[in-house]
Amino acid sequence: MAELQNDRLLRALLCEAVDKTPIWIMRQAGRYLPEYRATRKRAGSFLELCKNPELACEVTLQPLERFDLDAAILFSDILTIPDAMGLGLYFAEGEGPVFAHPLRTKADIEKIGIPDPERELAYVMEAIRMVGAALNGRVPLIGFAGSPWTLASYMIEGRGSKIFAKVKGMLYSEPLLLHRLLDKITRSVTSYLNAQIAAGAQAVQIFDTWGGMLAEPQYKEFSLQYMRQIVENLTRKCRGRRVPVILFTKGSSLWLESMADTGCDAVGLDWTLPIGKARARIGDRVALQGNLDPSALYADADDIRKVAKDIIEDFGRGSGHVFNLGHGITPDIDPENVKALVDTVHEHSVWFHKS
Repeated sequence: MAELQNDRLLRALLCEAVDKTPIWIMRQAGRYLPEYRATRKRAGSFLELCKNPELACEVTLQPLERFDLDAAILFSDILTIPDAMGLGLYFAEGEGPVFAHPLRTKADIEKIGIPDPERELAYVMEAIRMVGAALNGRVPLIGFAGSPWTLASYMIEGRGSKIFAKVKGMLYSEPLLLHRLLDKITRSVTSYLNAQIAAGAQAVQIFDTWGGMLAEPQYKEFSLQYMRQIVENLTRKCRGRRVPVILFTKGSSLWLESMADTGCDAVGLDWTLPIGKARARIGDRVALQGNLDPSALYADADDIRKVAKDIIEDFGRGSGHVFNLGHGITPDIDPENVKALVDTVHEHSVWFHKS
């Protein structure tokens, strides 16, 4: 693999000195880009796009041609693992992801196995290798997976939900059964992320999208402990460099200290807690990633520049900050607003990294 020309992201995730604050954007390869929409149309469906390594590579690289981003993130989906387990994933128009075979009983959970990432998920590894070759050291590539709790939520509900009654019902009525499922998913995610690292991912993020819907004791028992197990069993050094691990739980402001204690290198923040307060709590133990409200990108360019500067100034001087949104970018954002954000972060943050 070619030597990195821009390793700003990796150094910031390890709280090492950088010349300016790095930035990437969750869902940066997505529907807000007309070129992405054109590629998806060629693919025929979102799932076919994910499973076509050539097209997945193409859309992974698209935002880097528009914006001065400090990382690429693999174009894929967190539900690749349950799909590989045979749950029959499809995307219903206007509904999002649906599983034809949700897990509702002990028999359902016992029959699923641990996917081999180089077999059932070979298309993901091939896409990573293709992206790495195309980047040729330009910026690092981020791999990712869903957290065990988040994946279990979809696998048991069978689709997205506002209240997740079925999975929370199992949590309280059959906790040992839910733990059995979470253990299988944890082993699957660990294997999957280690395969991504071996294929060329230089940092990885665990997306715990639904951890924030749990009360604190349940969050620690059913979400955080399994993310900790993943972190403890990941390949942390590859090709002579440390592989940083980012944990992101949407709605995590109550549990930042506990997340930092997992051994991760960085904690992703949503937009509900000022980053300066988060840094005061855990900022010297791990790096912080975030945390612009995605809706701020509906504003005009001047207002976007202002809120970006406010976050940089709130974090303050020194390294350990990766600028990002507090969740994924929404589909109807003007790409020019993203450019204004990226350029502002780089230009304004220089002054906070001078010795």
